[in-house]
Amino acid sequence: MKKLLLLSLLAAATCAAQTPYKMAVVGLVHSHVWGHLSDMLKSKEVTLVGVAEPNQELLAEAKKAGVPDNLLSTDYKKMLDEKKPDLIWAFVENNRHLEIVEYAAPRKINVIFEKPLASTFKDAQKIQEIAGKAGIKVMCNYQMAWWPANYTAKKVSDSGELGQVYRLHGVVGHGGPGSDGVRNAAFFSWLTDPVKNGAGALMDFGCYNALWSLWYMGRPETVFAHVNHLRPSVFPKVEDNADLMLTYKNGIGLFEGSWDLPRSYQDLEVFGIKGSVYMKNGSVEKQEGRNKTAVDITPLAPEDAEPIAYMVSRMRQNKPIEGMTSLEMNVQVVEIIEAAKESIKTNRPVALAKH
Repeated sequence: MKKLLLLSLLAAATCAAQTPYKMAVVGLVHSHVWGHLSDMLKSKEVTLVGVAEPNQELLAEAKKAGVPDNLLSTDYKKMLDEKKPDLIWAFVENNRHLEIVEYAAPRKINVIFEKPLASTFKDAQKIQEIAGKAGIKVMCNYQMAWWPANYTAKKVSDSGELGQVYRLHGVVGHGGPGSDGVRNAAFFSWLTDPVKNGAGALMDFGCYNALWSLWYMGRPETVFAHVNHLRPSVFPKVEDNADLMLTYKNGIGLFEGSWDLPRSYQDLEVFGIKGSVYMKNGSVEKQEGRNKTAVDITPLAPEDAEPIAYMVSRMRQNKPIEGMTSLEMNVQVVEIIEAAKESIKTNRPVALAKH
């Protein structure tokens, strides 16, 4: 009898643990949402309970993407209070991230943002403070955070095979955001606004580069930035090309972020005394002298391979968000971008404050 009771309790606990979390979407102005909606709708980890966006044209696009009418609304605060989700994924302007956390935190709602964490360092720090006090999880999503190649390259670097790692070179970008169609027009409107985005290409792609540098070599000592405004007729308010030089006591990070590239890049080369690795999505190549070899890519565990699964695994196990999507690292990303903006104004390297 006791054994049957124990088995029954274990089965109930397992069932409860696997019950999908309720998830809601706040905002549709960030174009990354259109690549994730279908995953939310078919997910076994979460149940989509609402999508809120004041722009009626974007709500119509969500309906086309398969979101039922009864899940669509224009007021995110009303939606959150009625649907009471366990987590939200916000696709709003960068300068509204703090606003979202301020509303979600008292309601114990966990939050996923698209990169970057915030439009300003002050907002990023405030988000971290609020999340810590409320005990909610905040995750900052990057496409490259779910690439097995990214982690394979890091494993090679950490193994010591390259010798002392002292130099990073990253290139991130494409030909620039488009503005055709309802979805793109909404995204372009705020992405090219220095207040709503926080900058132009510097923020959009510089955050990837800053994240890589932090992940591999930690917080830099100084930040120097240079930007170009190559197409003012297309991007009148913001820079479309941004280069970063992040200096360390025994190393350097050289990074390019651009809306003016002839094709898409999200490539990183890591240099050590004895060799280097070149990483892009789907491949990692190691080079020692003139010898180049392809590195076998290790697949990621299912719970580490995509954002919803990772967030849910952290919630279920009550573990912190770690690594590239963590709150701590992404506060530092915004700190670097803010220092870069100061460097652009002064045309000098900016030293980060001592911690």
